[in-house]
Amino acid sequence: MTACAPPEVHDAPPVLLFSGTGTSPNDVTAVTTILEDRRLKYSSVSSSDLNRMNGPQLRAYRLMIVPGGNYITMGEGLTATTATNIRNAVQGGLNYLGICAGGLLAGNGAHNGLNLTEGVRFGFYALVNSGVHKAAVRITGVGTPSIEHYWEDGPEYTGWGSVVAKYPDGTPAIVEGRVRKGWVLLVGTHPEAPESWLRGTAFTTPPSAANAYTGTLIDAALNGASLPH
Repeated sequence: MTACAPPEVHDAPPVLLFSGTGTSPNDVTAVTTILEDRRLKYSSVSSSDLNRMNGPQLRAYRLMIVPGGNYITMGEGLTATTATNIRNAVQGGLNYLGICAGGLLAGNGAHNGLNLTEGVRFGFYALVNSGVHKAAVRITGVGTPSIEHYWEDGPEYTGWGSVVAKYPDGTPAIVEGRVRKGWVLLVGTHPEAPESWLRGTAFTTPPSAANAYTGTLIDAALNGASLPH
């Protein structure tokens, strides 16, 4: 990992990982574990550092990852100019991976939403309406075995992108799409969740399967590669 400061353009590693206000420290750690297991170099950036970054500094990276947490607090920690800079950078070729809250932030929400979705705003997966906030959820993709993912108040992505995987009720759990020159991949679950997160949930598949799938998602987002959909 490199220092948490805006880098010189020629010094940037491939991945910019947002670890600022509103992110879950546990999820930042889970994502960094996956990145380090895959030997991917990254910079971790705080809200204040991100607010100081300009367009060329953002576009020096190939992929920005925004993990889970509280998307409202995330957005409120950024300036409107920063949200615009990120959107312009994605349109100019920076790829984006949003996990749970990071996916909600990508939509056209209040509180400095990034609006990478041409006006689409996302809601939560229907389990929330039943008073459930944490669960093992079986996710089904195209041409891959269904895998249980850890889910915690995560979104579903009706109305934008191509559907990579679905929740049990058929709503989109993972979507992807081109945003001008950038590639955007949004994930409503936490396939990166370590085993310690699974206590109290009825998992029947090992977390290693979902963790491995996280690597697939990161590689696809990094390289702007379409997954089966």
